[in-house]
Amino acid sequence: MPHTGTVTKPAPAPQHEELPSKHARFGLPIATALVMGNIIGGGIFLLPASVAPFGTISLVAFGVLTVGAIALALVFGRLARRHPRTGGPYVYAREAFGDFAGFLASWSYWITTWVSNAALAVAAVGYLDVLLPIHGSRFWTIVAALTVQWLPALANLAGTRYVGAVQLVSTVLKFAPLLLVAVGGLFFFHADNLGPFRASGDSALGAVSASAAILLFSYLGVESASVSAGEVRDPERNVGRATVLGTGLAALLYLLCTVAVFGTVAHDRLVDSSAPLSDAVNAMFGGTWGGTAVAIAAIVSMLGALNGWTLLSAQTPYAAAKDGLFPAVFTKKKRGTPTVGVLVAVTLASILTVYNYTAGSAGVFETLVLVTTFTATVPYLLATAAQIYFLLSGQGHRVSGPRLARDMVLALAAFGFSLWLVGGAGYAAVYQGVLFLFVGVLVYAWMAARKKRVAGDTTD
Repeated sequence: MPHTGTVTKPAPAPQHEELPSKHARFGLPIATALVMGNIIGGGIFLLPASVAPFGTISLVAFGVLTVGAIALALVFGRLARRHPRTGGPYVYAREAFGDFAGFLASWSYWITTWVSNAALAVAAVGYLDVLLPIHGSRFWTIVAALTVQWLPALANLAGTRYVGAVQLVSTVLKFAPLLLVAVGGLFFFHADNLGPFRASGDSALGAVSASAAILLFSYLGVESASVSAGEVRDPERNVGRATVLGTGLAALLYLLCTVAVFGTVAHDRLVDSSAPLSDAVNAMFGGTWGGTAVAIAAIVSMLGALNGWTLLSAQTPYAAAKDGLFPAVFTKKKRGTPTVGVLVAVTLASILTVYNYTAGSAGVFETLVLVTTFTATVPYLLATAAQIYFLLSGQGHRVSGPRLARDMVLALAAFGFSLWLVGGAGYAAVYQGVLFLFVGVLVYAWMAARKKRVAGDTTD
């Protein structure tokens, strides 16, 4: 879509004043922890079992996905260098293609954040069941799922200083058990546990695409630092560094953990596991103490991920509301946090969680994960397309100037990767995701009409 003169661009200067100086901004360590904490959330603790039905070919998907995630991380880092403002993909899409594209990016990403929170809650309950056998009671399962969503929400409402502290502590605490599985599991690796290479009966390309669509959930968060750029100190430098560093470290840990789980838990048992890393540690050392320790770490990890995703679920509509594309109520901040955004997102995630448990549908986690795969790739596609637009329109200085050819190849690779993930999500997920987007079109029509009416009243 051409960039027309009718698009109103926000002035950059006020954006750097979004966060009052009395509130703590994130430095490089916490920004990196935010990226790693959001990436390493519930995914690594549950997804090995989710992709086990496809066979060990899913390890190939993990490798491809890692390359694509690094490409996306590099693209976001370059875009954030010249657009160091809260909003991430929304800012880039709107700057390149105008209000409607920016709104679609913001709306779709916002859906991703709170649906991801619901999926993380489902995953957390699976590990909580290792400590407290609650799966036999639907009531206590729902109570537990809602509790792990509202605790991080309360931390966000307390202010950005507490968000950063929780994120850093939870990221540090999760590493010991993950490293135990990732490194220690290799010493207990047995090839007989791997099962068939292709277990689903799909073609090789189909199996890789389908498993990659599920695994994408484990990489959601590569854009975390760019979405919260307004809260990062020296964002022109630190956002890109935190994005690439956090994604690279998370990817390495992911690959090692997945291989270790596949090699320590028998395939037929892994397919039905609700706590695969706990099963892996129990298989390594015997007994149940190790699995219990991993379950505790998994819950801490997911609380940290929910803490970060709750922040993103508020920052995304906040950025759009500042430009008149979301209701103005989302701009309200208290102690550096958009409070209305936090409350709306956690309420929607809670409703979705309760619905999925009471509906009694099978594969709740996988269903939610595939929906987020589609909704996440929409802003990814728009952001990478914005990168391509800037380069082709002679605005290469916006993203990295002298290395134009390299940036173009990188952007095209990230765009193709995102498009491939849309296909891998499956018809059902794309269908549900498109319905979410169409609801957003109605919201945009309302906000655009209101914005024009206000502008008309001002000129009169």
